[in-house]
Amino acid sequence: MSNSPDKIIILGGKGMLGTDVASECKSRGIDYEVFDLPEFDITNEHQLLSLIHPAHTIVNCAAYTNVEKAETETELAFRVNAEAVRMLALSARKSDAWVLHISTDFVFDGTSDKPYTEKDIPHPINAYGRTKLAGERLLTENHCHYCIMRVEWTYGRNGDNFINKIIQKARTLASAKPGEAGQKEMKVVDDQIGSPTATTEAARAICDLISKKPTGIYHFASQRYASRLEVARFIAEKLNLGVQLAPCKTSDFPSAAARPLNSRFDCSKIRPLLNGPIKPWQVSLEEFLKQAQS
Repeated sequence: MSNSPDKIIILGGKGMLGTDVASECKSRGIDYEVFDLPEFDITNEHQLLSLIHPAHTIVNCAAYTNVEKAETETELAFRVNAEAVRMLALSARKSDAWVLHISTDFVFDGTSDKPYTEKDIPHPINAYGRTKLAGERLLTENHCHYCIMRVEWTYGRNGDNFINKIIQKARTLASAKPGEAGQKEMKVVDDQIGSPTATTEAARAICDLISKKPTGIYHFASQRYASRLEVARFIAEKLNLGVQLAPCKTSDFPSAAARPLNSRFDCSKIRPLLNGPIKPWQVSLEEFLKQAQS
């Protein structure tokens, strides 16, 4: 396989973020190629090496993202989120390629009372976060030209995410007949705080970084913060969903994987590299909801 030196290689290009990165590249006239399962497996060293060798720019959106299953499928999560990133770094170093690797707020434990900066020391509290942090460290330790962009609370059309789950559950409750679903009340946690971030906005930031090729770690998220409950109320109001939303705590929903309560990012470092201001989460989410209704 041969690739043009200026072609952008998008790994995980069929996923929620990858599809929007591809769309943004297309809208900007950037030459790109998408690779993903089932044809391409990032954990296959031969496939990875043959693909990356002639490339100058790689955007790695490929990841194992099932937070709950990562607790029992830790080996698989580590192969995708860490070991594959090590192979990517080694290959990129040989071909002098630049890698933009996507990471997550889950590398932090969420106990800080301030927004997290790139200088804060990571401390993941679940298997998914540990494998993503391992990937970050393996990328940096192998001395390729790299940039890590951590994102949080991402949502988009092509994926399973908090926004779509809220809409689906609310509509199910709203349409239920008496006796089928009981009270039309939905409990949503009010102690997890972050910034819902549209993958379309993350994709724009990624393409801005591609043009500048910085190195190091950067945080990206929508402006302003909200609890999961506040986000759910915003959705319910904009879509006129006939459900009652009630507050609860994360501890009320026992799960295999612990969740960070504070996912707030300080995005000061990345702002000068972007072509425009970062939108407030309300603006991006309202745009998403309008498109979802059309």
